[in-house]
Amino acid sequence: MVKFSADELRAIMDKKHNIRNMSVIAHVDHGKSTLTDSLVAAAGIIAQETAGDVRLTDTRQDEADRGITIKSTGISLYYEMTEESLKDYKGEKDGHDYLINLIDSPGHVDFSSEVTAALRITDGALVVVDCVEGVCVQTETVLRQALGERIRPVLTVNKMDRCFLELQVEGEEAYQTFQRVIESANVIMATYEDALLGDVQVYPEKGTVAFSAGLHGWAFTLTNFAKMYAGKFGVDEKKMMERLWGENFFDPATKKWTSKNTGSATCQRGFVQFVYNPIKQVINICMNDQKEKLWPMLAKLNCGLKADEKDLVGKALMKRTMQAWLPAASALLEMMIHHLPSPATAQRYRVENLYEGPLDDQYANAIRNCDPNGPLMLYVSKMIPASDKGRFFAFGRVFAGKVSTGMKVRIMGPNYVPGGKKDLYTKSVQRTVIWMGRRQESVEDVPCGNTVAMVGLDQFITKNATLTGEKETDAHPIRAMKFSVSPVVRVAVQCKHASDLPKLVEGLKRLAKSDPMVLCMIEESGEHIIAGAGELHLEICLKDLQDDFMGGAEIVVSDPVVSFRETVLDKSVRTVMSKSPNKHNRLYFEARPLEEGLSEAIDDGRIGPRDDPKVRSQILAQEFGWDKDLAKKIWCFGPETTGPNMVVDMCKGVQYLNEIKDSVVAAFQWATKEGAMAEENMRGIAFEVCDVVLHTDAIHRGGGQIIPTARRVMYAAQLTAKPRLLEPVYLVEIQAPEGALGGIYGVLNQKRGHVFEEVQRPGTPLYNIKAYLPVIESFGFSGTLRAATSGQAFPQCVFDHWEMMNSDPLEAGTQAATLVSDIRKRKGLKEQMTPLSDFEDKL
Repeated sequence: MVKFSADELRAIMDKKHNIRNMSVIAHVDHGKSTLTDSLVAAAGIIAQETAGDVRLTDTRQDEADRGITIKSTGISLYYEMTEESLKDYKGEKDGHDYLINLIDSPGHVDFSSEVTAALRITDGALVVVDCVEGVCVQTETVLRQALGERIRPVLTVNKMDRCFLELQVEGEEAYQTFQRVIESANVIMATYEDALLGDVQVYPEKGTVAFSAGLHGWAFTLTNFAKMYAGKFGVDEKKMMERLWGENFFDPATKKWTSKNTGSATCQRGFVQFVYNPIKQVINICMNDQKEKLWPMLAKLNCGLKADEKDLVGKALMKRTMQAWLPAASALLEMMIHHLPSPATAQRYRVENLYEGPLDDQYANAIRNCDPNGPLMLYVSKMIPASDKGRFFAFGRVFAGKVSTGMKVRIMGPNYVPGGKKDLYTKSVQRTVIWMGRRQESVEDVPCGNTVAMVGLDQFITKNATLTGEKETDAHPIRAMKFSVSPVVRVAVQCKHASDLPKLVEGLKRLAKSDPMVLCMIEESGEHIIAGAGELHLEICLKDLQDDFMGGAEIVVSDPVVSFRETVLDKSVRTVMSKSPNKHNRLYFEARPLEEGLSEAIDDGRIGPRDDPKVRSQILAQEFGWDKDLAKKIWCFGPETTGPNMVVDMCKGVQYLNEIKDSVVAAFQWATKEGAMAEENMRGIAFEVCDVVLHTDAIHRGGGQIIPTARRVMYAAQLTAKPRLLEPVYLVEIQAPEGALGGIYGVLNQKRGHVFEEVQRPGTPLYNIKAYLPVIESFGFSGTLRAATSGQAFPQCVFDHWEMMNSDPLEAGTQAATLVSDIRKRKGLKEQMTPLSDFEDKL
């Protein structure tokens, strides 16, 4: 029975101190959706008995079939907390009712764009880690993303039931395992020193770590046990909590606490003696059906079972007993409410990460103060397909002001520039709804600090956008999201029957809306290309395209294609020159590679076109050895004005230079988008303008004369600087027993992969192997690997970096040259690249 109505939900939305916006993040299969079920059950949306099996937040059929989450799902939950559970809470609160806007996100690396979209609109994260598998590659990726967005984490060590039932480990060994898991998470968190956020590490003795068994629906923090024993021993709760973790040992014989194990038979670590062993005892009694011992124990613990539950046996009895004694929801809720920030707190320090404009204008202040009466600032982080075909809900978070049904809003898309008209629309919101997993509740309006879904804006928003009030014309947009993966795997799609072409075009438009990461484009050759983060991501996108967005029309899909990048190895051998078509203007250029690490710094947004030139030149001078004056003469970055290539002005005292700057920049954006070798994006090239000779009359040096000339001279500069191809490389993490290692090395060697780390996981026979694998070799990799190791090895691939191919693409017969001609053939270009000698004839 649902314990709340839409009106109650709406009423609590105004209490900004009693709201928690949080995401559940973890590696694939560590138990996020299963754990979320316990929270959903506590709010009365599903029955407690079925929690853990329903996986309510997996709303799609294919999620249920595959057993993994594919899309992140939001759900708003209302709880009434007890006076007892809130007595230690120090922050501001307004009554005992709490609203948790929870987003369950996928753990598979191919869908980490969904995690980014979820993190942007939440303030806290529940990091779930499997107690046996520990912190894996994806846990690390999502945790780094969360900390980069200034999101406070709390940790839960999940799948505790495995320790008691499957592995049957002893207390001390279990403690060491948990300690290692928490330490490896803290190692990642400790790298983020942030004065505003404070210490983000997690500590069991402070209550920021929970221990849970999502499948059986029980969990605890040390607070639960400290409360229990504090009364019994007459000790202060805080002191008791500190003794339940770390180097604290208790000997019942002498009734003394020590900081070292005294070696006596009865002396044990506090955690083992007072937490682990009692749980183990209860579980064993239930599993062995010793009910005569169980009832007195439960009476002592103040928890009883209902009459019909007393007849249960074995696992079912154990599950109900543990749920009655240590209900998962109450432990997790207490941890979230005590240790995760409310919107009112979080927006104070997150405003710098969010708002692009000046941090002292009325919009920044409204976000900072989470002001419901201020101007509307709302960020839409993703579009969710609605049940009626072809329509979408815009799902996001209100950071300031209030959004209401029928309100007119300004929609600023990702390409909007303040003051301009591009990518800017005004439209009315038809309906505002609260997202409730599989259903939606309509409400009149939603104030700041809450997540919201809106109807009626889908024709103007492709992936994400910032919304403000109709009259707020001077508002800047909210910063775009940074994804940790990039769409490097592409396929071409076409319809089986030519008559379905309109369906395909419309379907691709809808597909581009439905996923934050997927790119749909039309090549010059007329091919429809879909780009995704990996094989599984593409498979899901193609299934959605065919079944949901094209009404089942048949499509033909090409083999996967990987996008490359073009770069240079050395400085141009000489300065190249190109004349404009009217022979009145000459441009002299050189190309050189960017310093190591600079491309990555541009990708990460540490250096970019919007930086203050002084700050930028300081970073370039200190970290990359640039000349300070030169660093101030960067004209632009590209492709798409933010990419890792640049034009630098090296001219001395040239006339009319500023007048052709715009034309050169336009040519540069065009050239870096389509390089000279295979029309792939360029990466890591600095073009230096060495000299220009221009006609005195402005009419003879317009864009029509300069743009093609500048593009041609950049291509020539690239080809004279030892051009090379960069290929994308995956970081593969494989978990496998020792016997499977031979098979893994064999498969990696075939596929041009190389292992750079092999670690045995302490206390288990498993090895963790990390290797680099070129993306082009990754298709079918997991299948081959499973075949070679008889299904014992599980790979996780995540895009890691671009690596230069050693062979020369200009030398016939080399691997790079073959790749270039394949790409050219696919794109419908001339098979042979224009040789440099032809350029020289024209130059």
